[in-house]
Amino acid sequence: MSDSLLPLRRLMQTLTERAQSRPEGSYTTKLMAGGTGKIGDKILEEARELIEAADEPGEAGREHFIYEAGDLIYHTLVMLAYRGVDLDEVAAELGRREGTSGLVEKANRTQPKTDE
Repeated sequence: MSDSLLPLRRLMQTLTERAQSRPEGSYTTKLMAGGTGKIGDKILEEARELIEAADEPGEAGREHFIYEAGDLIYHTLVMLAYRGVDLDEVAAELGRREGTSGLVEKANRTQPKTDE
């Protein structure tokens, strides 16, 4: 992982620790206490804000978009930690899909399984 992505690794470690210890006064603890419903609501809210920011023009719009992307990624990582899934597992899944067309991958997911 490049050095620029180390903050993601550190954040994931912190979130994993907070999922286990649930320190009082922590925003992460508050989210996790609400379960997938509360965390999911925040993910949806942040996704909407990211989409809105994507249409903002100029450098200020770009900076706002980056800020909102950070919020969405943070809340997604909270859900991963809540579910006990590490970022490396998601990276492995993306690696598994690498080189496969998204359309092909989607078609493979939706085909009924046979007992052959």
